Amino acid sequence: MIKKILNIMLSKKVLPLLLIVIFGSIFWAFKGRTTSAEEPSLARQQRLLTGIGQILEARHYSPKAIDNAFSKQVFDKYLKSLDPDKNVFIQADINDLKKYDTTIDDEINGGPIQFFPAAGVAYKKRLDEAINDYTAVLARPFDFTTNESAQLDGDKLDYPANEAAKQELWRKRAKFLSLEKYSELLSYRDKNKNVDSIAHKTNAQFEAEARAKTLSTLNKIYTRIKLRLTEEEQFNSFVNTITDLMDPHTEYFPPVEKRGFDEEMSGHFFGIGAQLKEEDNVIKIATIIPGSPAWKSQKVQVNDIIMKVAQGPGEPVDISGFDVLDVVKLIRGNKGTEVRLTMKKADGTIQVLPLIRDEIVQDESFARSVIAKTGDKKIGYIYLPEFYADFENPNGARCSVDVAHEIEKLKAEHIDGLVLDLRNNGGGSLYEVVKMVGLFIKTGPVVQVRDRDAAPATLSDNEESILYDGPLTVMVNEMSASASEIFAAAIQDYKRGVIVGSTSTYGKGTVQKNLPLGRAVDLSTGETEFGALKLTFEKFYRINGNSTQLKGVTPDVVLPDQYDYIKFREKDQPSALQWDQIPKSTYTLWDAGFDWSAIQQKADARIEANPAFSAIKNNTNWLSNNVDKEYQLNIDKYKQDQTAIKDKVHQNDSVSKLAKPMDIQPVLADKDKFFNNPDKAKGERYQQWLKGVQSDIYINETLNIISDIADKSHTNTAKQ
Repeated sequence: MIKKILNIMLSKKVLPLLLIVIFGSIFWAFKGRTTSAEEPSLARQQRLLTGIGQILEARHYSPKAIDNAFSKQVFDKYLKSLDPDKNVFIQADINDLKKYDTTIDDEINGGPIQFFPAAGVAYKKRLDEAINDYTAVLARPFDFTTNESAQLDGDKLDYPANEAAKQELWRKRAKFLSLEKYSELLSYRDKNKNVDSIAHKTNAQFEAEARAKTLSTLNKIYTRIKLRLTEEEQFNSFVNTITDLMDPHTEYFPPVEKRGFDEEMSGHFFGIGAQLKEEDNVIKIATIIPGSPAWKSQKVQVNDIIMKVAQGPGEPVDISGFDVLDVVKLIRGNKGTEVRLTMKKADGTIQVLPLIRDEIVQDESFARSVIAKTGDKKIGYIYLPEFYADFENPNGARCSVDVAHEIEKLKAEHIDGLVLDLRNNGGGSLYEVVKMVGLFIKTGPVVQVRDRDAAPATLSDNEESILYDGPLTVMVNEMSASASEIFAAAIQDYKRGVIVGSTSTYGKGTVQKNLPLGRAVDLSTGETEFGALKLTFEKFYRINGNSTQLKGVTPDVVLPDQYDYIKFREKDQPSALQWDQIPKSTYTLWDAGFDWSAIQQKADARIEANPAFSAIKNNTNWLSNNVDKEYQLNIDKYKQDQTAIKDKVHQNDSVSKLAKPMDIQPVLADKDKFFNNPDKAKGERYQQWLKGVQSDIYINETLNIISDIADKSHTNTAKQ
């Protein structure tokens, strides 16, 4: 599944206590005075595991009993996380580890930790064997004319009964991976018949080349697995197996991961100001941000290769085999600290470059707006990728402030309607949701919140002023989650605007907060010795009383979505909490000034008659019935299957883009940001984003809807 949706939510007590609630005024320290640096790792892990178990039982919204049944679930899930494809372990390994399947609850409750170290020993042994297995398989030619198929979905496979069965699994997996590359090479030859060096290559040569590429790919994957297979990484994975079984959003963050979480929420971090890329199995500098430490040094250049990373004068870490995210974690840190990069320059020389970390603002993840001209109307469009909030900095970014600023810019150009795009917005700060809803209504409740013991509390907008009272539509899809769902639900319940999107939003109706673990290491950043536990401690409810949990928000106008068939919503997560209801709040409907049913009927008729949406709907239905099958290992059958799938996907991609771009341009105040940006690479990214907006069929239909509303609506006031 795509990346996990990260959210920070607010306690139901009182809004002014936001900072205390979010970041915690209490550090969950564990028994003993020994510092983590002096303490043996297993003893430290024991304290942390027991402490987290106690927090889960005492504070989780709906904790599962930590008993033998729970232990068995952890056992199965952790082994699956180690070997998701079931091509490393054999059944005998699972049988040997079975003695731990009812003792993990004892480990959580203070018993000696035995399971994950034992599983790690068995996995490391089998991992080397698996590498030998695929290496041996790929040393021999494949016959792609035989009729056979391969099941590669680990959930549908048993663990191999013995070594021979595992080797057969690897034979089929390696054959399929090679078949993919072999088919691509044949297609490439067909397209380059006039190039002698390609046209004259034989099928046997391409088959050998395909195997070589497969071997290189697998070696790269398993080299990284071995690099990450440290005791600490195994323990973190083990703990997160436990937390994930409580619910999908309770999560343990080791200190480095916690820093990354805070960076994503705040929109800023402390680093060197260089974007990295992976190319030719090395990590290179991709772009450099003007004004950043890397730029100021005048020694860091695009395409420099990073070889090692050191924390100040500390021992350098050789990053061979690391992926980009791993290297980013090493380079980022606290403001004013030193990072030393060992770089290979274009001329082949090796240099060690000391750089002092400074603040880097990720403003490309902030709200942005443009204006669409449709007919005689000007429609404002605001894109909000997440509900961000920098709580550590009084002058830091707040999405509600930024959206208000974008609205002011759009109003200055006399818009007739507004589109707010929350597609793929995974959520964020609940406080910001309340403030943002307040931009569009006079006063009233926004969301209800309940913990496991108390009656619901209501969070309300108490600001009398309304920043924008014109026609409004909100775009959502299956990846709009949490805070996005609260906003869309409130706008829908007030009938303040029309919600447009896929059959439902994600369906995350739970509230999390971070509990710092252990003693404070750095009070300025909130860093603690053990990181933090992101804990589900409340559920939120719409003001109409319904939970968004599992069911999400159903749009007023549903648009066919090419990803609708993929099972990654909350309802598809086995440990998700259940849907329920509470009494509704008292609130006053907005006088929209138009016939809602007429707007919906007109939109539905237009969507039904649109050949592009019909194609997306039909292709998506076909894909949902055909992608979850065994893979053919015969070249002709493989091509037939792949051609059919690619045709459907290509059709969806093609019809999702308008043949003629819409007339959409930046507001006057933002022209330079798009077309004269001092950071040339960033300016090009803004322009590329603008092109995507101009050709987006979903935005086009939403503009049709907002235009219909603008035609029918009058000056809006709340019903009394």
